[in-house]
Amino acid sequence: MNQPKPQPLQTILNAFRNKRILILGFGREGRSTYRLLRSCLPEADVSVADANRSLVDELAAQLPKDRLFLGPDYLEAIPRFELVMQSPGVCLKDVPPLPDSVCISSQTQLFLSAYRDQCIGVTGTKGKSTTSSLIYHLLHECGQPALFGGNIGLPLFELLPQITPETLLVLELSCHQLEFVRVSPRVAVLLNLFEEHLDHYRDYLAYQQAKYNIARHQRPGDVLVASAADERIAAWLERQPPQSVLRLFGERDVPDFMRSEAFPLKGAHNRLNALAALWAVQAVCPSVSRERWQEALSSFRSLPHRLEYVGEVKGIRFYNDSISTIPQAAVAAVEAVGQVDTLLLGGMDRGIDYSPLRELFAHSEVRHFLFTGEAGRRMMALTEPPEGKTFAFFKTYEEMVAAAFRLTAPGKVCLLSPAAPSYDAFKNFEERGDVFKKLVLLQVSKPKEDYA
Repeated sequence: MNQPKPQPLQTILNAFRNKRILILGFGREGRSTYRLLRSCLPEADVSVADANRSLVDELAAQLPKDRLFLGPDYLEAIPRFELVMQSPGVCLKDVPPLPDSVCISSQTQLFLSAYRDQCIGVTGTKGKSTTSSLIYHLLHECGQPALFGGNIGLPLFELLPQITPETLLVLELSCHQLEFVRVSPRVAVLLNLFEEHLDHYRDYLAYQQAKYNIARHQRPGDVLVASAADERIAAWLERQPPQSVLRLFGERDVPDFMRSEAFPLKGAHNRLNALAALWAVQAVCPSVSRERWQEALSSFRSLPHRLEYVGEVKGIRFYNDSISTIPQAAVAAVEAVGQVDTLLLGGMDRGIDYSPLRELFAHSEVRHFLFTGEAGRRMMALTEPPEGKTFAFFKTYEEMVAAAFRLTAPGKVCLLSPAAPSYDAFKNFEERGDVFKKLVLLQVSKPKEDYA
C-alpha cells in the first residue's frame, strides 16, 4: 500500500528531525530558521556559527555555550554537524572538502523541496528584483493568490503560515541562495550572466554554475524563460540542456506597447525584464487575456534605487540607480535615461572586469565622470580622459554631489549608477541610494552660487 505524501511543511520539518543542525550565519535568514525550529521542533539539536562574536549577548540565554561557534574561525565548526543551514552570503570557497556525513542545505533548498510546483523563481546578475516584482504585481493584479520572498522581501520560511495549495510563490533567488540547491522551481527565469561576486566564488564559472542551478534540476513539463542574447546562458543550455520547456526571449519579441513612452519602465533592459515576467506568468495563468496583462503591466511602478527619478534641482534632473554594481548596468542606465551629463561611479572593488566602461567614456554623451572608492580608482586607470571630458576622484559622496551641481549643465541629467558594490562605505546599496537622494534634496534651498 502506498504511503501518503507528507504535507509541505512536514517535508521541511522532516529534513531537520534527528539531525545535529548548524545554522551557519545568524543574519535575517539564520534567525528565521532558528525561529521555525524553536516553534515547530523545540527539542531539535541546534547550534549557531557566525563571524560576529557580539552575538553571544543575544544567544547566551537561548543556547548553551558549547552550541555557539562565534568569531573568525566559525567555519571550522561545519564538519561536526549533519545538517548545515547555510545563510546567503556565507562564503564556503575556502572550506576544505567535507565528509559525506555533512549536508550543506538552505532555506531555498528545503522550501523548493516542499513547494517547487507552486514556485516561480527568478535569477540573473541584473534585473531579478524588477522582474520578480513585476511577476508578483501581474499575479496580484489579475486576482491570482501569490506571495513574494527570497532575496528581496521576506526569508522564505516566513511565508510558510500564509501558503495554501492555490498560492503561487514568487522567489527572487540570488547566486548565494542557489549555490547548493538540488531542486529547481516549476517556472524558472534566467535573465543574464555577468561577472559579479568574484570575492565569493573560486572563479566566474563557479558563479555561473550557481545561477544555472535554477534550471539544472527542472523536470519535464516545467518552463524555463531565458535570455536569447546572453552567450553565457547559451553555453550552459548546450552544456547541460534542461529537461523543461525552453522559452528564449529577446528584443524582437517585445510587444509594441512596451516600447511606448507611456510604459512605466525606462530602457531596453527593462523591456526585456517585463517580457520575461510576462512569459513567466503566462506559463501559470494561460487563460488571462493580452489586454488584461497589458493593463496590469502599465500600472507597475519601478522599485527604489533602480533608475529612480529623484527630482529636478537647480535645473538638473537627478536619477538614483544605486542597484548598479557592474559596468554593464551603468552602460544600460546611461542609455535608458538619456541626456546624462554627469555620471557618478565607483565603490568597493570586487576585482571584476571594468573594460566595458571604456566605450562609455569614449563615445557616450556624458561629459563628467565622477569616481569614488577603490573600484573608482581602477575605473579611472582604464584610460586617459577623452578630449572634452572630465575625470575626477572624491573621497566622500558629499564632495561628489557638490561637484555634480557645479559641473552638470542645466536641463541635463546627473546619474548615480556606480557599477560597483557599496560595502566600502555603506551598509548596502539602499543606504548608498538614500544618502545620494538626501544630499541632492538638501540643496533645494541653497543658492546656485554655493557651487560656483
